[in-house]
Amino acid sequence: MKTLICPYCGCSLVRLGISKEKAATYGYDGTEYHFCCQDCANEFAADPEQHLQRTKDLVVCPTCLAEKTPELTFTFEYAGQEVPYCGCPYCREVFLKAPDYYIKRLEGTEATEGVGDFIRGGSDRDAITPISRGDGDFDLLIVGGGSAGFGAAIKGAELGARVAMAELGTLGGTCVNVGCVPSKTLIRAAEANHRRTHHPFEGIAATNGQPDWPVVRDHKDALVTGMRETKYRDVLRSYEAVTLFEQRATVTSGNSITLADGRQITAGKLVITTGASPWAAPIPGLAEAGYLDSTTAMALDTLPSSLIVIGASAVGLELAQMFLRLGVQVTLLEALPRIVPVEDPAIGNALAEYLAAEGMEIHVGVTIEAVERNGSYTVRFSQDDRASTATAEQLLVATGRRANTVGFGLDDVGVTLGKRGEVVVNEYLQTANPDIYAAGDVTGEPMFVYVAAYGGTTAAENALTGNTRPLDLTALPKVTFTDPQVASVGFTEEEIRYQGAEPLTAELPLEHVPRALAARDTRGFVKLVADAGTRKIVGAHILASEAGEMITELALAVQFGLTIENLTSAFHPYLTLSEGIKLAAQTFDKDVSKLSCCAG
Repeated sequence: MKTLICPYCGCSLVRLGISKEKAATYGYDGTEYHFCCQDCANEFAADPEQHLQRTKDLVVCPTCLAEKTPELTFTFEYAGQEVPYCGCPYCREVFLKAPDYYIKRLEGTEATEGVGDFIRGGSDRDAITPISRGDGDFDLLIVGGGSAGFGAAIKGAELGARVAMAELGTLGGTCVNVGCVPSKTLIRAAEANHRRTHHPFEGIAATNGQPDWPVVRDHKDALVTGMRETKYRDVLRSYEAVTLFEQRATVTSGNSITLADGRQITAGKLVITTGASPWAAPIPGLAEAGYLDSTTAMALDTLPSSLIVIGASAVGLELAQMFLRLGVQVTLLEALPRIVPVEDPAIGNALAEYLAAEGMEIHVGVTIEAVERNGSYTVRFSQDDRASTATAEQLLVATGRRANTVGFGLDDVGVTLGKRGEVVVNEYLQTANPDIYAAGDVTGEPMFVYVAAYGGTTAAENALTGNTRPLDLTALPKVTFTDPQVASVGFTEEEIRYQGAEPLTAELPLEHVPRALAARDTRGFVKLVADAGTRKIVGAHILASEAGEMITELALAVQFGLTIENLTSAFHPYLTLSEGIKLAAQTFDKDVSKLSCCAG
């Protein structure tokens, strides 16, 4: 395949948006060569053979336009010829959707605006054109206005589709309104309050005082309101192809909904993105007593003096520590043998010690017998066959979330629901009704906003262009915003052994990380899991003050099959927590306590 590369500097003319007609030229040995600028043409003319030898083997990926040397180039077969590309599966997939376009673009016979659209998610409308979905009012109709719904709407608009969204509630869904955004800003506020009296630095005076909860809460609400407007409603206004119906919708077929005012809206395909809501385990007396969930807990008028939290996964732990640091006495109850039970056991055990040191009362492996309320709450539970009780002013139940599928008519249009009410989908997020797709929390997938947005984008693309993109969560990073934070990706050591393989593991206490020493906070560790045969990183588990900022590198390592040596040979800036990743990788083969700073 002929590619348009400047024979002097080696850059892709297509990447720079330079067609043959706009390129500088120079004729040599009967061939006209094209250059990115006249200076390159002049330099080339001084010694053509030298420069041709230097750049003749450079290859440009036809999709993302990345320049590659032959040893870093991959190929696939198309129309009887080997097509070189960068190796990204998405680049290959997008190329095959419109090969003639990309071949012409690479040869400089068709104008291009560069690679920006590809980086933003393949929105080049000449490359991906929505399949006609009939004569409905819209091409794509989305039920639900949260992160998954917005991901679907934006992707549909980028693909040139006529998009409708129906949402009765507050735009933005869980994350911006009652989930990630409000909880994380309150967690930071609680941390600031905690640091006034608990910090490790000598010579810095500690101050005490009670937090002004109404002011903190109102500050949180102002942030939520602003982000809801700028990141959701204003975003929707910027897409003329998207129509918003602020009404509840009932699905009446694979191609239609009925709005609350009686209007029927039709579309080629539907995407269900109705999200999920807090769910409480069926505990005797709980419904009668009443309780807080994650939403109402963050909206309390006043701080309680004491709080019982049932559930020690991410939401329960984050809110429990937040209230603890605002001066509330907290008792935490968990049915499983440790807190953050889905994480590596060492993380749960260590985090429990740190939280207990702050004053939290923690009980794991409990069976909750009943809840009573007579002014204050009493929770009766058993632990190790011993009966116990916990008493507090307020009770927060954080035992999970369930999909919002009741009342939307899904049972009547051939959509299958799972045991927990979730919409059952295939790998392309298509339901049992081929015209209906679903994405986000409503499918029961890991309930993270970034998974929901990715799922919405994927569902919309599959609905409009055919089932070409499976949902891929193989390298999904997770973060729990306690202090220290928990972050992980890939497999645990136990999961690898369960599969019949023997892993390599390395665990680095943060006392060996210079940044942690300088910050006087050595709580936690970095644990890496590698395949013993290939030495590829297959899992990572971090407990550290900023573990969430460290996990992306390791998610990329898992996704792209990087090895221990890839991590140890990469530069990691000194006095950053991310240096702990390199040190942990070195721990596979070395005793890092015997290395000087940055050595190895």
